[in-house]
Amino acid sequence: MALYANAHKLYLASPASGHDARTRSNGKRARILATRAAASSSSSAVEVAYEKGQLERPKWAGETPLSRLVGAVISFKPVYSLLKLGARQVLISTAEKNGVPWREMTRQILESDVYKELESIQNPSLVYPDYYLSPFHAYDEGNLSWMAAAEAEPATTSMSIRAVPDAKSADEATQVVRGNWLEAIEKHHRQHSGGSMVRDILDIGCSVGISTGYLANTFPSAKVTGLDLSPYFLSVAQFNERKRSQRTVPIQWIHANGEDTGLPSKSFDLASISLMFHECPTRATTDVIKESFRLLRPGGTIAIMDQAVPTLCLIFTMFCRICPLCCLHY
Repeated sequence: MALYANAHKLYLASPASGHDARTRSNGKRARILATRAAASSSSSAVEVAYEKGQLERPKWAGETPLSRLVGAVISFKPVYSLLKLGARQVLISTAEKNGVPWREMTRQILESDVYKELESIQNPSLVYPDYYLSPFHAYDEGNLSWMAAAEAEPATTSMSIRAVPDAKSADEATQVVRGNWLEAIEKHHRQHSGGSMVRDILDIGCSVGISTGYLANTFPSAKVTGLDLSPYFLSVAQFNERKRSQRTVPIQWIHANGEDTGLPSKSFDLASISLMFHECPTRATTDVIKESFRLLRPGGTIAIMDQAVPTLCLIFTMFCRICPLCCLHY
């Protein structure tokens, strides 16, 4: 079985069921609770309301009249440029109002020695898929830039705050989201692994290594590998990991395509895909999942988590049209 989750709710789906348990014939998506939030010991528990039910596709996603209208306006290049700048500023200012020091976190990375990591991380022979070379998340170079890599952690923290609005701090929101995810993974593996240990973990689309670090902390005896298409993200991941205390089993970082990793079949007990599929076209999503099953040992677990967003939100309407893959995902 495979474990699916979003930042608000968690549910299980069997790959043998012949259909995606998330999407029904009426276009609504069912999301079923599988576990409660788990806050860190350093913060008080947060009561998060989970419900079993159906969520309408957001009105700004797909080819609705609202989405087409916004898309037509944005297709005018001067408007697009202004909107891209405005969307970024709104995201940054909102994050900082919620206690995420976005600009300071970005500055610390950009003014560090992170650039020295690139040569040891980058695979110069890697061929990028076409979609990955397009502008994305309001970055002209997409994820292939130092700015995108430097802003990845504050952006991810902001996502946690949106997912857990009742949290008292950004750290508490992060612990709830990650605790939820990790608890579900552990529970699922206990129930379906046949008693096998988690010895090898692959974090596909690991970005700057946030999810990778949580996996390594949860399974300290396992060999954890973080894989990503962006050598800039991986450079930040490796740089940050070097600054932390040495692990008994160091994390390995690989610059590769999750659709075709080149790694041996049946070599992992857990394949994690966290906050990545909203950046992928449907074909890439399908190929990554197929590759994950190829890499998995019998009794292993594939864990997928992505974000849910407000059904009605003008900022997301605009940002979605700037990032067409996000619009396709939602």
